Amino acid sequence: MENFTAKFITSVATGGAFYSDGRPIIAVSGKSNVGKSSLINMLAANKKLAKTSADPGRTRLVNYFDFGAFVLADLPGYGFAKVSKQEKAKWARLLEEFFATQNITLLLSLVDIRHEPTSDDKQMIDYLYHYAIPFVAVATKADKLPKTRVKPQLMSIAASVMVGLDKTICSTAEKGVGKKEIFAAIETAIKK
Repeated sequence: MENFTAKFITSVATGGAFYSDGRPIIAVSGKSNVGKSSLINMLAANKKLAKTSADPGRTRLVNYFDFGAFVLADLPGYGFAKVSKQEKAKWARLLEEFFATQNITLLLSLVDIRHEPTSDDKQMIDYLYHYAIPFVAVATKADKLPKTRVKPQLMSIAASVMVGLDKTICSTAEKGVGKKEIFAAIETAIKK
């Protein structure tokens, strides 16, 4: 599954134009600045595929990428306070339309390992459970914690979002940690 060259397909701002070509859709979700673009770049082995930024809230559209066996959909980050209420409402409508119309094979729900999941993170997980959308929790930025704190924090996150450790993956985009486990989760989901 890792022998491919990932490519950008398109960006979508409205529900009527969501991309689908029959391949499984893997979605990436998380709060603003959690590391979605860095994770996508790690999976693609291309640091320039998804635009990264230190400024939260850069992804405002659904961005689709060709990953060979599947299409990866990068969703707008949630929980960013420095945008207008109208912009937040627009993102919420876009995400609602996305989840209502796209057949998602697996969602990678990103949380920052350095912090307990936020109320926005928990609301997203509740949404995924309510609509029976398959997901795994990916704890990003593990390189920012001392190694002795990684496993206890991973266990705390798993408990907080009500998933088992088998559905929680530790990731460090800079070092490629978690890449193999994420691809294994995707492969398992595609085969179901």
